[in-house]
Amino acid sequence: MSTTTPTREEPLREIEFADTDALLRDDVRRLGALVGEVLAEQGSPALLDEVEAVRRAAIARREAGEPVDELAEQLARVPLADAEALVRAFAAYFGAINLAERVHRIRRRRDYQRVGGSPQPGGLEAVLAQLRADGVTLDELDALLPRLRIEPVFTAHPTEAIRRALLEKERDIVRRLVVDIDRGRTPDERVSDTERIRQALTATWQTSEAPPTRPTVIDEMEHVGFYLGDALYRVLPAFFRTFSEAIERVYGRPLALPTLLKFGTWVGGDMDGNPNVGADTILATLAAQRAQVLGNYRQDLRRLMSILTQTQDRVTIDDAVTRRIEEYRTLLPGAAARLKPRQADMVYRQLLALMVARLSATEREDASGYGSASDFIADLALIDASLANGRGEHAGRYALQRVLLRARSFGFHLAALDLRQDSAVHDAAIAALRDDPEWPSRALATRTGDLHAWIEGEAPALPDAAEAESTLAVFRAVRSARERYGEHAFGPYIISMSRNAADALAVLALARIAGCVEDDAVPLDVAPLFETVDDLEAAPGVMRALFEDPLYRRHLAARGGRQTVMLGYSDSAKDGGLLASRWALQRTQVELTALAKQAGVRIVFFHGRGGSVSRGGGKTERAIIAAPRGSVDGSLRVTEQGEVIHRKYGIRALALRNLEQATGAVLRASLRPRPPEPREDRWRAIMSELASVSRSHYRALVHEREGFVDYFRAATPIDVIERLQIGSRPSRRRDGGVGNLRAIPWVFAWSQNRSGLTGWYGVGTALAHGIERHGLEEMRGLAREWPFFAAAIDDVEMLLAKSDLAIFERYSLLAGKAHAAFFDDIAGEFARTRDAILALKQRDEILADDYRLRLSIRLRNPYVDPISLLQVELLRRWRAGGGEDAATLRALIATVNGIAAGIQNTG
Repeated sequence: MSTTTPTREEPLREIEFADTDALLRDDVRRLGALVGEVLAEQGSPALLDEVEAVRRAAIARREAGEPVDELAEQLARVPLADAEALVRAFAAYFGAINLAERVHRIRRRRDYQRVGGSPQPGGLEAVLAQLRADGVTLDELDALLPRLRIEPVFTAHPTEAIRRALLEKERDIVRRLVVDIDRGRTPDERVSDTERIRQALTATWQTSEAPPTRPTVIDEMEHVGFYLGDALYRVLPAFFRTFSEAIERVYGRPLALPTLLKFGTWVGGDMDGNPNVGADTILATLAAQRAQVLGNYRQDLRRLMSILTQTQDRVTIDDAVTRRIEEYRTLLPGAAARLKPRQADMVYRQLLALMVARLSATEREDASGYGSASDFIADLALIDASLANGRGEHAGRYALQRVLLRARSFGFHLAALDLRQDSAVHDAAIAALRDDPEWPSRALATRTGDLHAWIEGEAPALPDAAEAESTLAVFRAVRSARERYGEHAFGPYIISMSRNAADALAVLALARIAGCVEDDAVPLDVAPLFETVDDLEAAPGVMRALFEDPLYRRHLAARGGRQTVMLGYSDSAKDGGLLASRWALQRTQVELTALAKQAGVRIVFFHGRGGSVSRGGGKTERAIIAAPRGSVDGSLRVTEQGEVIHRKYGIRALALRNLEQATGAVLRASLRPRPPEPREDRWRAIMSELASVSRSHYRALVHEREGFVDYFRAATPIDVIERLQIGSRPSRRRDGGVGNLRAIPWVFAWSQNRSGLTGWYGVGTALAHGIERHGLEEMRGLAREWPFFAAAIDDVEMLLAKSDLAIFERYSLLAGKAHAAFFDDIAGEFARTRDAILALKQRDEILADDYRLRLSIRLRNPYVDPISLLQVELLRRWRAGGGEDAATLRALIATVNGIAAGIQNTG
């Protein structure tokens, strides 16, 4: 256990930093001082004084445990003209804390590497060492590698929308902190670093956080491209090297690693509820992604030209390399003419220059370009083999292999584009093609028979039906894009609101009508998405019907016997609350894993997680370990979205750490899953009971209680969230109540008002029921020894720690008379949840066992609390004016962005 050193962050409170965190404390102070200087210079000394006064009041209120009223009254007096600046000032402070903490994660990793003792927990070397101790042989590991696949999938679901220009400034600050991570810079260098940080902070203050218009799909693609084409593109070779070296250290010899790391994206292909996405955005996205990755390859090859300067008189160069140069002299005469005669003996440099030209021709879609990524990979492999034969191991071969690894993972498409559409859209298209408006409501057997006929070649009644054109255009786009970008350009075709086997067969039928067929098979993986609790419970029946359908089995055989099923964490939690959702997801995986094994199908679960606990967020590593035995089987496909993308992949070293942790967890769950636990049958029975109690209590409030929708709209800033220009997709699927509101704005709204209700409501009642019915010791056993239940309890505990019911009460008061009808019940459930978790964990305070998270929240609260209270006051003023005042709305949007950045895990 590390010792702690009391330090004074400021005169009003004492915060204990562990000795290992002393440099974190220094970074927080350094950045905080710079932010203060920027505020005084760019705002005014009076602004800085006001910020300090409010911060001190917020700290005093927290430390003394006083009511929030005095601080709220102080902020209610802030003029509108000053409110936005005040909010941005507080956001700048905890933005600095966020950066300091991320850099400190890098420092902690370096500490493990430097000490030379045990490897960092969760890293690949630590996991492999534990697996070897558990009896996993090198041959057993080697047998898993061909089916090992890690695939983060980036979505356009935003809970923050930071401009790329600001992301680049943030990255510059991180670089300045990292170069002095161990305090090895000279005084002059440190002064220079400080000026660079000051410049970035000042320019950030002078830049609006978000553009003035709603982003287009291409804008969203460029945002995701910042992470895919920069941090992850750069870090991918380091991941493979780390994995390879870990195997060699633990087992004494290396293994050849397959292309186990891939990436996916929904941006440009997620049509569900978004009229802005269709065939045109699919093609535009793929073209933009190819342009980005080809540009990266050209940069890499130019760097290699400065490294691979070997001349023919000094080393042996394979004849295959010189023959390829001669081929390219004929294929690319213009580029060949530009080769410098003085470098004629630098054979690798000459071939690389011609490869750059061929990549440019590829982007122009010129006939002289590469026909596919495999042709480009073949050129790189020629050079790699020649370097191996010519003693080039330490003369640039690793630099070449870095590019080769990237090419094998990113291809010419950068990331596989998933497609997603609501099953109702397919039904409407089929009804139009059949000239049968009643088709969607006809018996399942009738619809299945009709779809079989189409799959086997029967022509539709109205093949040119206008209502089906946009849907058929998507499949035509898939056909042409596969010809242009290759077979790996697309991920699965996901069917939202999957309720029966006909929903999957509809995709095959529509694809065949549109001519999207290769070798008499539809070249797409069809992935049903089960979203609500009821849909999850029905999933085994749906998949059994598909596995027993001869035409669908023929399709599966053409796709390698592999079935992807997507699990929806967001809508299931919105439907039934967190415990019911988690349990439905767990049971569905158990049943589908057994069903697929019986049917001889390899099932891959695609986890549709969000950033917040309410939407399946939390620690990926723990979630994988807690998954049902046999359900992982070497694969992890999971969505990454919102602020999670930035937190996990915005910094290269942290991106590497997150990829290591995810891969290590998959290795553990696949090679040595938890041993059978005889008590689990009893635990499952208890969990089914808890889920039922929790769901009933949650639904009684959210879906059944009269007036709740109006209360929700009054006690949260949902009306502001709906006006945010942060995504191309509407916030609702259809008009109506909570059921038709998308899960992201639903969760986002409840996190903004500091209640976090969506993640814990119903949990306290269920836990209290479990303790009364089964006894405290039995429930403690579940929380201590069952990873599934322990992970759920830890996630809820984290949400409770980030919630503040005193501040939430101020929001609730905005609902007028409805406050009295709802607040006490919500506050009572919060208390029940807190008390039950403390009893299960035998602790006196929330997060007693998580020093770092507790410290992180404590550092942020003095900056987030004032923003929350300002938001309450601004909502009151804005709504009183009919929601029309643009200046107030602008200040409100600043508060939304500030709170989201401060509490994190928001949507």
